[in-house]
Amino acid sequence: MTKSGDEDLPLVVRARSGDYEAFESLVQKYERRMLTLAMRIVGRQHDAEEVVQQTFLSVIEHIQEFREESRFGTWLTRIATNHALALLRKRAVRQTVPYSEQPSDDGYGEIPHPHMIAEWSETPEQIASRRETRRLVDEALEELDEKYRLVFLLRDVEGLSTAETAETLGISPSNVKVRLLRARLMLRERLTEVFGDESTRVEGGDHEHL
Repeated sequence: MTKSGDEDLPLVVRARSGDYEAFESLVQKYERRMLTLAMRIVGRQHDAEEVVQQTFLSVIEHIQEFREESRFGTWLTRIATNHALALLRKRAVRQTVPYSEQPSDDGYGEIPHPHMIAEWSETPEQIASRRETRRLVDEALEELDEKYRLVFLLRDVEGLSTAETAETLGISPSNVKVRLLRARLMLRERLTEVFGDESTRVEGGDHEHL
């Protein structure tokens, strides 16, 4: 079944038939977005560029396998994320337990309560896309534990579904939900002074509205 509303599908169909210009159009549309995602995961310009290069090479090799029930942009994001994670494992930047084998801290009973929060006046996508605030967001994301940062990037910034995020990271959907909640709480505390809506500001531990 074709995913309705996927504006990339005509270009994908042409690229499948060997139309190089169609493939170039897809690259031009998504290259910067994939580079930004890769930078937020791997943290180094050279490595991020390598991830993007490998991503589009994979697209060339596997575009015939693209299932039209998902959007091309979503499929591309999953490929880029997998290449970025593979690079991190190869580089061994951090000595952490693999994502699918993290200790069992993914329960709602231990969700931390920020000292001061407020509802954000914009969506995560809007905040992340604004050039003048992107640096602040990236700095806040960098402070998060990697497993929380990845879930936030894939779900709230890139728009993958819970199931797609779980499949990409090799964790369960329930773990995705808990990690996303933790990431949102930690980021909300970190960024409230910049992006908070004062009318919804909460002090202390009263977070039931979340």
